[in-house]
Amino acid sequence: MSQVSAEDKLDYVKSKIGEYPNFPKEGILFRDIFGALTDPKACVYLRDLLVQYIRQSQPEVEVIVGLDSRGFLFNLLLATELGVGYTPIRKKGKLAGEVVSVEYQLEYGSDTFELQRTAIQPGQKVVIVDDLLATGGSLLAASELVRKVGGVVLESLVVMELVGLDGRKKLDCKVHSLIKY
Repeated sequence: MSQVSAEDKLDYVKSKIGEYPNFPKEGILFRDIFGALTDPKACVYLRDLLVQYIRQSQPEVEVIVGLDSRGFLFNLLLATELGVGYTPIRKKGKLAGEVVSVEYQLEYGSDTFELQRTAIQPGQKVVIVDDLLATGGSLLAASELVRKVGGVVLESLVVMELVGLDGRKKLDCKVHSLIKY
């Protein structure tokens, strides 16, 4: 069996990302990761691409952080494959125990993220992984939360980036996106 190149894997994943015009409102072209996640081959390729990138760029990572909710879909697989911890950042009121929180702006309003205070130990090296970088609000909030509990943000990694929204400019850490629209 021949080895599939990273470029071919990425092309295959990209071909499975759904596009929904005028969702959630008129004039928006919604790019949906679920199409790739329902295809077993695309899911494996996506995992491979993310793991390979993290191993090459951030080999010292100790914790993968996933954002509510699409970030949860593949981050546990990444952490397991990398042999590191995983912790979620959730929307307000979804985590038990003592939490830290930060309010952030979305494309369509505002929300609050929370992180369990003991989920990341001071000095632990973190990579934040999410499906999408749009305006940058959720990734910036995630970085703030990780730092509030003493973690070190090495990088944010996203599957898709909507470059026209300039979300990258708001972020205070290195960012890598697999696919740019």
